Amino acid sequence: MNLTNMVDTEARNESAEILDEGLEAVRSNRVTSLEEYFEVGYRVRDPQVIDLLMPKLREELISLSPVQKQTDAGERTRIRAILVIGDEEGHVGVGTGKAAQVSDAIGKASRRAKLNTIVVRRGCGSWECKCDQPHSVPLKVSGKAGSVRVELIPAPRGLGLVASEATKVVLRLAGVNDIWSRTSGSTSTAVSTVFATFKALKDTYTTLTNLDWGA
Repeated sequence: MNLTNMVDTEARNESAEILDEGLEAVRSNRVTSLEEYFEVGYRVRDPQVIDLLMPKLREELISLSPVQKQTDAGERTRIRAILVIGDEEGHVGVGTGKAAQVSDAIGKASRRAKLNTIVVRRGCGSWECKCDQPHSVPLKVSGKAGSVRVELIPAPRGLGLVASEATKVVLRLAGVNDIWSRTSGSTSTAVSTVFATFKALKDTYTTLTNLDWGA
């Protein structure tokens, strides 16, 4: 065995150990929430982690579309699925999958969405409300995917989701009930819109609020 193969083997073994450690921590109830899972320093490497920590998990298919790939044998047509998962309690994931069969494409998208799950910081950042309930986002955030840019603005309680249909699915499964939104770019592209919204929600934890500075 050469040095490169030895390094690759050690890396795979180390990854497997981390995977087993995180999944075992969930199975043994040492970790009981996704927030705690990330705080400990684990990464989601097995979809079972999400299945165990998110018992109210829901999946919603955004779109199914044919995609073509040029090969030596000619054009191959495959199906691309875009899928969103969430529990409406501050956890959401987005994934895509391609396969020759619809069921396989959806299965791949579901797995990737689970491995891509994040925790969303919810709150009441609207100056019109200030109810301190987690019905919106705590501050204005934005995300970009492809040519699409989505901006999410805190809204007062009871307003609802003022957003495109694809954005509404991501927000609803994340547990965000009230929002103003602005979208620019090629908004007819569902995959870009979904991932731009997802990145905006991810930004709720990477952006510091006034409370964070006070802490």
